[in-house]
Amino acid sequence: MTTDHVSTPSSEGSQRHGLIGMVLDVAVRFRWAIIILTVFAAIYGAFNLLRLPIDAVPDITNTQVQINTSAPALSPSQVETQVTFPIETGLAGIEGLEMTRSISRNGFSQVTAIFEGGAALYFARQQVNERLAPIGASLPEGAEPTMGPISTGLGEVLMYTIEYEHPGGKGATTGGRTGWQSDGSFITERGDRLESEVAKAAYLRTVQDWVVAPLMRSVNGVAGVDSIGGFEKQFLVQPDPARLTGYGLSFDSLIDALEAANLAAGANFVSRADEALLVRVDARLGGIADIEQAVIATREGVPIRIGDVADVEIGGDLRTGAASLNGEEAVVGTVLMRSGENSRTVSAEAAERLDEVRASLPAGVEAEIVYNRSSLVDATIATVERNLLEGALLVIAVLFLMLGNIRAAIITALVIPVSMLMAAVGMNRLGVSGNLMSLGALDFGLIVDGAVIIVENSVARLAARQHREGRLLTLGERLTETRLAAQEMIKPTVYGQAIIFLVFAPLLTFTGIEGKTFSPMAITMMLALASAFVLSLTFVPAMIAVLLNKKLTEKEVKPIRWSKERYGPAVRKAIARPWPVIGTGVGIFAVAAVTFGFLGSEFTPQLDERDLLVQSIRIPSTPIERSVEMQRRLEDRLVRFPEVELVFSKTGTAEVASDPMPPNISDAFVMLRPRDEWPDPSKNKEELISEIEEDLEGLIGNLYEFTQPIEMRFNELIAGSRSDLAVKIYGNDLAQLTTAADDVADVMRDVEGAADVRVQQVSGFPTLDIAFDRPTIARYGLTVEEVAQSVAIALGGRPAGLVFEGDRRFDVVVRLQDATRNDFDQLGALPIVLENGVTVPLRTLADFQVVDGLAEVRREQGRRLVIVSANVRERDLGSFVEEAQAGVAAQVDLPPASFIEWGGQYQNLQEAQARLAIVVPVCFALVLLLLFMALGGWVPALAVFSAIPMALAGGVFALALRGMPFSVSAAVGFIALSGVAVLNGLVMMTAIRQRLEKGMPLDEAIADGALARLRPVLMTALVASLGFVPMAIATGTGAEVQRPLATVVIGGLITATALTLFVLPAIARLVLHRSDDERSWREKWWDRLRRNVTREERRELKDVT
Repeated sequence: MTTDHVSTPSSEGSQRHGLIGMVLDVAVRFRWAIIILTVFAAIYGAFNLLRLPIDAVPDITNTQVQINTSAPALSPSQVETQVTFPIETGLAGIEGLEMTRSISRNGFSQVTAIFEGGAALYFARQQVNERLAPIGASLPEGAEPTMGPISTGLGEVLMYTIEYEHPGGKGATTGGRTGWQSDGSFITERGDRLESEVAKAAYLRTVQDWVVAPLMRSVNGVAGVDSIGGFEKQFLVQPDPARLTGYGLSFDSLIDALEAANLAAGANFVSRADEALLVRVDARLGGIADIEQAVIATREGVPIRIGDVADVEIGGDLRTGAASLNGEEAVVGTVLMRSGENSRTVSAEAAERLDEVRASLPAGVEAEIVYNRSSLVDATIATVERNLLEGALLVIAVLFLMLGNIRAAIITALVIPVSMLMAAVGMNRLGVSGNLMSLGALDFGLIVDGAVIIVENSVARLAARQHREGRLLTLGERLTETRLAAQEMIKPTVYGQAIIFLVFAPLLTFTGIEGKTFSPMAITMMLALASAFVLSLTFVPAMIAVLLNKKLTEKEVKPIRWSKERYGPAVRKAIARPWPVIGTGVGIFAVAAVTFGFLGSEFTPQLDERDLLVQSIRIPSTPIERSVEMQRRLEDRLVRFPEVELVFSKTGTAEVASDPMPPNISDAFVMLRPRDEWPDPSKNKEELISEIEEDLEGLIGNLYEFTQPIEMRFNELIAGSRSDLAVKIYGNDLAQLTTAADDVADVMRDVEGAADVRVQQVSGFPTLDIAFDRPTIARYGLTVEEVAQSVAIALGGRPAGLVFEGDRRFDVVVRLQDATRNDFDQLGALPIVLENGVTVPLRTLADFQVVDGLAEVRREQGRRLVIVSANVRERDLGSFVEEAQAGVAAQVDLPPASFIEWGGQYQNLQEAQARLAIVVPVCFALVLLLLFMALGGWVPALAVFSAIPMALAGGVFALALRGMPFSVSAAVGFIALSGVAVLNGLVMMTAIRQRLEKGMPLDEAIADGALARLRPVLMTALVASLGFVPMAIATGTGAEVQRPLATVVIGGLITATALTLFVLPAIARLVLHRSDDERSWREKWWDRLRRNVTREERRELKDVT
């Protein structure tokens, strides 16, 4: 048995050629160990990939804490001064607090504390909680501030409805022990007969609150379950004022009687026959019959019971929120994901739990999922996966076509999955989720550029050595050639990869919303690049040494031969007449600079969520029940569209109040069918919105705003407005601010592209003021408090105990019937009982006045403001705002001491552009410095750096041809593009300078170097551009976000490659005029140090090349 003698570079040499040389030595010498280690790294990466949090988009919600406070007795202006202002003041000075934003409405205050980007959510909540304790003491009685759930803008991962299986009993089997009856009533599993619509809706809410929601809250990763719709079940005691007057009874006496009749007490133990018995005195109310039998008083020995003076029935609270599904009453539950959790996992587990809950629902009631975030996540990730897979296959095909060797192509292609798996490890460690932004920017062609250069050179060197030796190489010769081939390409590989790595660094400097949007993209790309770079220096040489052991042809593949035959004469012409070529390049860049000014701008292309959200706005005085009625008519219209699968709505404020809408505003969630089920699949979403908008114009009393579920939540939480653009007018006088806001809105409506322009509803909410006649009240021996309490009980209701049904508990509430409450004459006749039992009507003690009041007051940083909101359609946001700003400046006079701010997505765009304007020049300066270090002079460095403006020109032309505005997504494409362009220029300039060092004449060195590096330049350009082709032409969910980035890279690489192949040789002809012998010893020494090779390897390089 014989063994081959393995000759490897000497240990002395490896010590002299530095760390990278030692790494290459180890990779070649211990090739099998390196391969095994890589396999283990890939397995570990696969394990991390499976654990990677997945979402549709990154969660860009800033760190914020909501403080909600209910104060039912206060008007909006009173809420502002007595609740909102003390809370805002109390929060001032918290560490990391950036700003506060607040809404003050009738009986409700919401203050949102927004913290700086780096603040931890739990730390922020702790700080806020500590401040709320002393603040609570200064608030009006009954006003208790509470913090919102630990959730974010992406928290609403699942919505479901609780509804009757047969709404209204239509199509149901009647006459059973439970369920629908022939008279339209519904009998529950406890035997309660529900006859009124309120009682039926209250039953749905009871099922949600006591059966479904508790089980849904137990799902891992759920922060809470928000409920809206139906009525919170109450046992209503509705006194008849006339009967109360006849018996001389007051509301207080009813409440006292109910509380006295509803008690449970323990009486210790008694003994009987050596057995201890627990004595329990249980006089709790068990239902309607018990309540009716409660005794209020006696008259001449005859008991007066509750049932004698009041009607008792199952009813509901005075609700502030409602829900409906396809025009029918329903309850909507929203599963809120805890901040930082995996939305795909949480929504899937919540959906599974709801399946389990269905088995425990009462007969005749069903639960259906109406919105599931995981479907959007799956569709988005499917688009990303398809683009990455198709891009990877295109890259592999190009590698095989250009290298002409399947083994070499496989070696390069293996870098793609392994680098991705290694990047997954880093993403998990850094808390970066897999989403459209983090994974969508990956270009495997860009990632394998370093490996392409090394493999291409290795194939060329091994083929040349085989040809020279006239036989297959021994193992030792093969390892030596592999080591030298990798060593020869170290400079362009290391510096080129460092430059590509560096150009993504500006994205890490973004803060706020743009930082959360694009930092994951930069982190993922840099992790993949770093992984690919390590693999290029270890795994790739090891695989080359193992796999490239067959006969390699020195003959190039046909496409390369064909390209060289035509490129050679062309590049010689460019060298002979450099100035026209350079002038052409400068001219192209100048045209691109002019074209860029016409592109327009936007923050990011809007993700198509596949569903719609239609917000309906009515006049502020619209009551909740009227809003619900109008909303059901709207749902009936929407469901008729064949593209619509179902519609469900939320009206007013939900239980958690994270989205505190007033009763006059509704959100209709329009769930669309898959595109292939549409009558016309080619119809786009904008056309559908136009058709819906036209159809809804027939519904009088509504204004509409069209958006998408996630987009709406992001806009609202980030900017305080649901629209793309929020024009905020700050000042003190709300009347003057509203007038100015109306003028701004008029200007904006005339700007092309404006849609859904509306002014915040500040006033128009009428108030019934009850003004007490204090002298008259005193004359009757009453106090204002006693009269006010009677009015509050009659109109608003007062709890008078609880009714327990197993583990469920429901309030017993004393309140006038709705018909009486809404009749001013009957209100005036409300009896007020004097000490002697005589009653006087309320109108004797008070006057009723209806006055026009405020609807809401908004504040930011303690300043009042009025918001003009608008969406922009079929036009870029940047140019729209510029035109609107010019119109507002010319036509609108702002009130004194007021100012205007343009917020929303436009503010994000401005902040991103301002950041890019600083960090991109700094980044380019660092790139130039790296080129200087790689090439040893500013002149050749600047020559290679000139590839960047040419690359940018191509990107601009590509955007213009496809009608796309400049966005931050496109800016990321320009960043990636500049790295590839410089890498190709560095490869060619290195080859040219190597030939000059050997003493070649300048023109021959440039032409020969350009021809020698034609294949790697074309390969890197092709793999990088083709890797983005699927992304550029994709039409799936999320494709619109990736499309600008891919378009820029493909277009830019076309011009950048042309520059590298023609303009760079022309520039080299002008700037590289000295041979190696004319340089000083210091320059030669520096160049030898940078070449990083030993003398032995240098001699061998000269022999071969």
